[in-house]
Amino acid sequence: MTITKRFWISLIFSFPMLLGMVMMPFGWMVPGGAWTQLILTTIVMAVSARPFLQSAWASFQKHHSNMDTLVAIGTATAYFYSVYAMFTNQAVFFESAAFVVTFVLLGQVFEERMRNNASNAIEKLVDLQAKEAEVLRDGQLVKIPLSDVVAGDIIKVKPGQKVAVDGVITDGNSTVDESMVTGESMPVDKVVGDKVIGSTINNTGTFMFRAEKVGNETMLSQIVELVKKAQNSHAPIQKLTDKISEIFVPIVLILSITTFLVWYVFLGATLANALIFAVSVVVIACPCALGLATPTALMVGTGRGAKMGILIKNGEVLEEVSDVKTVVFDKTGTITNGKPEVTDIIGDEQQILAIAAGLEESSEHPLATAILDRAKELKITPATTNNFQAIEGKGVQAIVDNHEAFVGNDKLLADVKITKAMEQQMIQLQNAAKTVVFVGMNQKIIGLIAIQDAPKETSKAAIATLRARGLRTVMLTGDNIRVAQAIAKQVGIDEVIADVLPGDKADHVQALQKESKVAFVGDGINDAPALTMADVGIAMGSGTDIAIESGGIVLVKNDLRDVAKALELSKKTFNRIKLNLFWAFIYNVLGIPVAAGLFFTIGLTLSPELAGLAMAFSSLSVVTSSVLLNKAKISTDGKIA
Repeated sequence: MTITKRFWISLIFSFPMLLGMVMMPFGWMVPGGAWTQLILTTIVMAVSARPFLQSAWASFQKHHSNMDTLVAIGTATAYFYSVYAMFTNQAVFFESAAFVVTFVLLGQVFEERMRNNASNAIEKLVDLQAKEAEVLRDGQLVKIPLSDVVAGDIIKVKPGQKVAVDGVITDGNSTVDESMVTGESMPVDKVVGDKVIGSTINNTGTFMFRAEKVGNETMLSQIVELVKKAQNSHAPIQKLTDKISEIFVPIVLILSITTFLVWYVFLGATLANALIFAVSVVVIACPCALGLATPTALMVGTGRGAKMGILIKNGEVLEEVSDVKTVVFDKTGTITNGKPEVTDIIGDEQQILAIAAGLEESSEHPLATAILDRAKELKITPATTNNFQAIEGKGVQAIVDNHEAFVGNDKLLADVKITKAMEQQMIQLQNAAKTVVFVGMNQKIIGLIAIQDAPKETSKAAIATLRARGLRTVMLTGDNIRVAQAIAKQVGIDEVIADVLPGDKADHVQALQKESKVAFVGDGINDAPALTMADVGIAMGSGTDIAIESGGIVLVKNDLRDVAKALELSKKTFNRIKLNLFWAFIYNVLGIPVAAGLFFTIGLTLSPELAGLAMAFSSLSVVTSSVLLNKAKISTDGKIA
């Protein structure tokens, strides 16, 4: 039976007793008196309170105690004493047992409702998936259910339709609304070769695309899975909460017994009154709110992040973020666009591009792609090459028109000649944040090709926000020091570590960790070890699968400004957990003395039913505190309002 059903049963059968309490001064009582109360409370105990009793008994058998132990002992004591009192013609308080169960369940209903609200954004995304796709099969376009789509299928998407799965456009162009996945409100232009994401909406044109990821492999499915894992994970602070509860429950039981003995044995109170004080202590101390403090904030925080395109994978990340002092960035594809372009050619443009294109034709390196793209743009035919050889760590060489030609990086300068004038031009280009490719013939440099991977438009603002918060920013790159420093100067990075081999990135992160907690932001395969090594790994959503898997936080929108937002949201969520724990504990600490009757002489007492209500409000305050996190607004500078 669901918590909600149990709550309504408890409320319905408790209500007549509540009405009897309210109307008692006016001479109205529940028909049937104690017998009616016995029947109503028995139903509440048998149906609504049963899970509490079962949980408490299971814990007892394992020599443990939990939050349900206090509820079970408090309500059972009130119930069985009232049965005894009824048969001995003494005052009963069946209503206390019934009301405590009702109010405890009220707190759990709020918790359950909050959990559902936290997952609503994800459920809506799943519901908005396309239900079918128009697929090219045997030369004909046929509509098939989404579950029948397989990788490699060619799918047609018309204006206004949803993209069925993740894939690459093979024909046509359009603008696509990707806001439901990335959070980006502006439609994105798509042409042949561009990737499309399943469940996004096609706006203007018609296009065909090849399905690459289907079923559970689509981005949307992975997002849903990541958020579910995060919402079901535990922050390390939760372990502290569990330990507190284990110690707290026995202490409360001892205090309850002590309260009973003091009132009954030493102060001469009646058995009924002494029991009321004892039961009130048990009920008010029930640390249900302690149990809600961490999971509710964690669920709301991760759900909020999902709506913004920030996927927080687990609760451990939240705790680590609080102490991060240094943010380390990969350069290519993270700070920069990751799409190098030729900007300058020094020397005979026709000859240099022909040689470079001829030698780089079979390479898949981004710099080679930039050279080939420029040659194609200028309609320059790549030179014919023979005896192609790689120069390890330096470049490539081959025979062109019976001459030994080569293309490579500045490490070639140790073996070949370069004029002073060209060397000065090289330095100027590198100081302008451009990577220089050297083109030579017969052991002499004959030309330079400057290639630049420009910083993203948002990088400077993102770095400025992090620095304004007192965070140290570091660039970690395999590029040469001049280019790295020039890029760093453009975007405002504090420190540069350049000429780093891919396998050494994790070692540099480890060295930085000796000074402070480190967050690493990257997107490539070579970033995966560093993402794992860092205290907090932040993977760009456009990065490789292994990088995304290695990161503790994933930025779906590939916007560097989201680094500040992710850190702030994580920190805010963790602070909310601590605030929740504080309030949950304060309720217990302040309520126990009142429930024990320490202020009885001034007329301040707390009956079991009022203690139950106070405990319910304790849980409600924690849930409300967590829900308020869901309403937080995040501005463009990454600050949460």
